[in-house]
Amino acid sequence: MEADDLLQIVGRYCRRAGLAETTFGRLAVNDGKFVSRLRGGGKTTPETAARVRAFIAKAGGDQEPDPAASAADALAEPPAVPAPIATAGAFRFYENRQKYLMFVNTCSEKLEVANRVVQELPNLHPTPPAIRLFDAGVGDGTVLARVLRTLHHQFDKTPFYVVGKEISLEDVRLALEKMADRFQEHPATVFVMTNMHYAEAPWLTPAKVSTASSMVWRELVLQGDSAAEFDRQIGELEPFLAESWRAHVSPAGNPAYEKAAVLVIYREDCRFMLDQVVPRRGAVRADYDLVIASQPYRARASTSFKAKRVIAPLTRALAPGGRLVGIHSCGGDPGMEIVRKVWPGEAPFATNRHDLLRATKAELGAQARWYNFGAASDSKALFKYAMHLLPSEIDQAGAVGTSTLFAAWNAATYNAQIEDHRLAAAMSDDGYLRATEDVLKAHGGLWFWDESFVISRKRDI
Repeated sequence: MEADDLLQIVGRYCRRAGLAETTFGRLAVNDGKFVSRLRGGGKTTPETAARVRAFIAKAGGDQEPDPAASAADALAEPPAVPAPIATAGAFRFYENRQKYLMFVNTCSEKLEVANRVVQELPNLHPTPPAIRLFDAGVGDGTVLARVLRTLHHQFDKTPFYVVGKEISLEDVRLALEKMADRFQEHPATVFVMTNMHYAEAPWLTPAKVSTASSMVWRELVLQGDSAAEFDRQIGELEPFLAESWRAHVSPAGNPAYEKAAVLVIYREDCRFMLDQVVPRRGAVRADYDLVIASQPYRARASTSFKAKRVIAPLTRALAPGGRLVGIHSCGGDPGMEIVRKVWPGEAPFATNRHDLLRATKAELGAQARWYNFGAASDSKALFKYAMHLLPSEIDQAGAVGTSTLFAAWNAATYNAQIEDHRLAAAMSDDGYLRATEDVLKAHGGLWFWDESFVISRKRDI
């Protein structure tokens, strides 16, 4: 099949289904860039073309292209009320890699989240044999690496036990790339990565016996004493990660692991001193001194879901004196102004920290008396992060550069978790760019608000 013919079929189907081309590529051939590469002159195999046709046919959209279709028809506006394919599931905060990577590389959220977490380090009261830290959503590892640097500065002689939960294979790779330097600077480190659910990951134990029996448990004992050596050995884990970190979309539209997996990494020359720190399969305790819960749930999820499935299990994993730092987006910023210029009345951030803490107390029941719930005042709980801009990028008299507008639009809609099919409809004309430019000029830039809260376990319980 010629590429032009395939593009016409895909384009018509995406308009009828209300799908972005990246979403179509991911669902049809597991490649979000498939359509863009094809549009740029890339070739495809007959087998791949057949997979595309089969996907469209199965979804009920297998219609031959109209030879008389004009270029204007190819750019026709999507349906007013598009219906995404059911298998696409609900939007997840980190589901789109292109949006995610652009967001984290053009905005300072990772830095500001790490700064907020670091504020809690002086309040830690660890007990032997190690400081125990749990990151409930490692992402690309930027926040965790920054926190570990500061943790080393304050506790340079204390062993670290660090567990990170991450289901995304791409993010696991990025996070592990940042760990070689941590093992070099702080040798007495045990680093664990797992793909389990929030109610399982702190204990490294699946809830179901059948799942536990098939769990993959791998230890990497690093040889040598240089970051270069550690980086090479961690890089050699690629085949293991590709095999073990497989995931699928559950019937509820959420990511789920195919097999529970645990990866444990520590240095050979520290094996003796870390003997009581290295986790043993089937005999793992939680008791964390610090839990980082940064953007661990979809903003549009219900308050009860967030409390029951995420915050309450993580709270139960705290040691006496331990602290959970929760962080999520809260709106009320120029980013939301952009969104509401296109979708008036949009309200993605329905749950604030007060609602979430009340729901978590209720979920914990009698155990709630073991903990302190700190919502703090807005002046302490809220913090701002911004999109990176050059000093001359926002010119009140002239036009704002297209690349800046696209980056700002991506940041605003990604933060507000706007679904792909709605984005496709909004981007059918240039109104979204005008809205973005108006807000950038009005504020001289773009920034967002996150809010934080702290749950601490009482030291005498």
